Amino acid sequence: MKRYGNLYPKMWDMENIKLAHINARKGKAHYKEVQMVNANPEYHLSQIQDMLRDKTFKNSEYEIFIKNDSGKEREIYKLPYFPDRIIHHCIMNILEPIWVSTLITDTYSSLKGRGIHKGVIRITKALKNKDNTTYCLKMDVRKFYPSIDHDILKTIIKQKIKDQDVLWILDEIIDSTKGVPIGNYLSQHFGNLYLSGLDHFMKEQMGCKYYFRYCDDIVILHSDKTHLSNLRNVISNYLESNLNLTLKDNWQIFPVNKRGIDFLGYRFYHDHTLLRKSISTKFKQRINQIKKEHNNLTPINILSGIMSYNGWMKYSDSYNLKSKYIDAEIKSIVANVCSINGIHNPMGVI
Repeated sequence: MKRYGNLYPKMWDMENIKLAHINARKGKAHYKEVQMVNANPEYHLSQIQDMLRDKTFKNSEYEIFIKNDSGKEREIYKLPYFPDRIIHHCIMNILEPIWVSTLITDTYSSLKGRGIHKGVIRITKALKNKDNTTYCLKMDVRKFYPSIDHDILKTIIKQKIKDQDVLWILDEIIDSTKGVPIGNYLSQHFGNLYLSGLDHFMKEQMGCKYYFRYCDDIVILHSDKTHLSNLRNVISNYLESNLNLTLKDNWQIFPVNKRGIDFLGYRFYHDHTLLRKSISTKFKQRINQIKKEHNNLTPINILSGIMSYNGWMKYSDSYNLKSKYIDAEIKSIVANVCSINGIHNPMGVI
């Protein structure tokens, strides 16, 4: 396996730092720290260059808060935009191509050009082979990110990276708290790396043709439910022996056509795909909000809300849902907003 060196100087190259700032600030123009850096980028980005070049960077203190995510309480760790988030992007601008090249095709979390909808296409294609996708094994890892073992993660990283300065800054970030904090830009990539060995083992050693992963959610399809039960045991043993992780007890094996596969925001069957109920509900709520409050919403709020959910529906069999809620009233609101603001009306592509 090829190991990469001489990477660290690329991280503190000013062009890389400028690109990191551009990437890190996307969708965050209203943040005070982003505005601070934008007001004097030469000064602030030079400070980051000095921190990296002189190896004086220290991970900042986390702001920790609880977020309710679909009924689950998650502890979220937030770092300052300057310097931490920019530096995370400095690192990933250089390391992402290396790390992504090690991943299997059928993992979809936080990967450019390989997001949720690419996964939807792959699963839909797999389900066309009805005879070999009769049953689904669905499982996830107990407290995945908080349970990631630092020593094991560092060993995995060293399989591809030999640059000691890069390893230093990664250690600084990894050792800043227990496990891997949910909310960090780097954490998503650490998670993919951590489970990559399992992915390859299941695909290449265990011969799992229909194996899919998103974060720590795993789906395997097969014609034999006994075989899937055996695979569950194999995965459980691999996680415990190699990664100090355990599966949740809520793993399931079920017939695809009777229950559908709840994965990636959709529910998959052999002959059709539906939006997950929670996403469908949020879409309805958003449309009703636009109808009631459109006079007080910005054009971006109106159009982005509609187009975002249209993207979800594009990959599902949602004709009835779309027809009912993208009605004449919504089309009139959008047409009026676009006409007043000189914006292209997107309804022609919906």
